[in-house]
Amino acid sequence: MNAGHPQNADQIAYWNGPGGQRWASRQAAQDIVLQPVLDLLIDRAAPKAGERIVDVGCGSGASSFALAAKVAPDGLVLGVDVSEPMLTRARQSAPQGLPVEFTLVDATIYPFAGESVDLLASRFGVMFFADPVASFTNLHKAMRKSGRLAFACWQEPRENPFFMAPLQAVYKHVPKLPQLGPEDPGPFSFASESRVKRILGEAGFSDVAMEPCRVELDVATGRGIDAAIQGALEIGPASRALEGHPDEVRSAAIASMREALAPFVKGDSVPLPGAIWIVTARA
Repeated sequence: MNAGHPQNADQIAYWNGPGGQRWASRQAAQDIVLQPVLDLLIDRAAPKAGERIVDVGCGSGASSFALAAKVAPDGLVLGVDVSEPMLTRARQSAPQGLPVEFTLVDATIYPFAGESVDLLASRFGVMFFADPVASFTNLHKAMRKSGRLAFACWQEPRENPFFMAPLQAVYKHVPKLPQLGPEDPGPFSFASESRVKRILGEAGFSDVAMEPCRVELDVATGRGIDAAIQGALEIGPASRALEGHPDEVRSAAIASMREALAPFVKGDSVPLPGAIWIVTARA
């Protein structure tokens, strides 16, 4: 990858280190968990045959594949991300014949071809920019005059037991993670409706709309509560909070997690409530 924006260095390091590796190895399960979000995004983005799409923060490629299936055979999806481990996974799992390409770039500064993109899309890939106005201004330059934007981002933590139920159980046993400010890069940096509208307005977008959507995300992927706990131990905030703690602390935290998730169990599924925004705008 060419050098990224210096303010994005911490994120680039994280997504290319053990964190990014863990996300890449959890890709198959995570795609199942987040399928309801992807379904909503594809519906609202309404990709059409022949369109050119940039998928921002495409990760291991599930969103790019879904978009490419809609624009085939004559369209093209360019999936961009800063994470080499996740893009490697995306290239390995790309279905044959889909019009999709992946490139390792920082979307904040990458020189996209001007006025070439019909749709900018993202499933949880845009909340990690250190300077989101600069990032979206750069992306805006790539869009045709008729272009549109559609992305999914998280609402506030308290609206998301998907994140908070396992984490609060773990916090009974370990110190809290460093508190992120509401505008620091991270999963909830786009939770504020007024902030997102300001960022996109300053970057040149118009007709910004934010649709609140409730989702149920099966953290067990149909494999029971043990699989749900295993997932929380592998990626996400609960896993980060437990890093470096001894086995007895982990065991106690796992017992608390099991207790916290028990009320959500439905057969072999553990559907946790989540709350997202589907953000749409015009170039």
